[in-house]
Amino acid sequence: MRKPIIAGNWKMNKTVEESIALSNGIKRDLFDIDNIEIVLCPPFTSLTDVSDVITDTNISLGAQNMFWETKGAYTGEIAPDMLKHVGCKYVIIGHSERRAYFGETNETVNKKVKTALKEGLLPIMCVGERLEERESQKTFDVISEHVKKGLADIGKKEILSMVIAYEPVWAIGTGKNATPDQAQEVHKFIRDILAKKYGEKISEEIRIQYGGSVKPDNIESLIKEKDIDGALVGGASLKEESFIGIVKKSSEAVKEK
Repeated sequence: MRKPIIAGNWKMNKTVEESIALSNGIKRDLFDIDNIEIVLCPPFTSLTDVSDVITDTNISLGAQNMFWETKGAYTGEIAPDMLKHVGCKYVIIGHSERRAYFGETNETVNKKVKTALKEGLLPIMCVGERLEERESQKTFDVISEHVKKGLADIGKKEILSMVIAYEPVWAIGTGKNATPDQAQEVHKFIRDILAKKYGEKISEEIRIQYGGSVKPDNIESLIKEKDIDGALVGGASLKEESFIGIVKKSSEAVKEK
């Protein structure tokens, strides 16, 4: 059985002091969860301090982005080795906000994924359609392109080190979320793409998260679906009570799955 992964993407929120306080609270209340992989993705400025808080716990550290080169004259960018040095295990790549505001494309996502894997980081590769794309019946075309181009030249061994996050852009920060049926339909579609590319056995081992207005009151119905392996949580990860609630309810739902 795939071990679900719940990752908190704090985006551009939390000072160092606030990050320490939040991660301490999460660590204190979730110390006994062993059937869910928990990941915290604070802003770059807080990575070192959060890493110190969660060292030797059941919580992993992730970054929100990285560059595809390992060093050089790239002002403002972060290299994979820098992330590893401060304790990162995961890195989010291709989030819809990176695509929308910073010009990321399927091609740049693919370059980052390749570099992350080569440098020993585990990518959480994001895919998802915008509202107008869903309304014009282009969801599966968009998802297919994101997945296939994002995974171009990624081999069978490498894909097993990855997580794919399906995030319908229309559900991020809007208070709307895909219904369990809608999310499952797309997750199954993604898994079918993976099966064609890597084989059925490997596709069944790859974790696919859902992201988009995930909250304690909807996570159970989502994670009970066959192909939904956790969540990439945005706004609800910024509050100790709500993120803890999501993880605990996920843990209980997995026991019943």
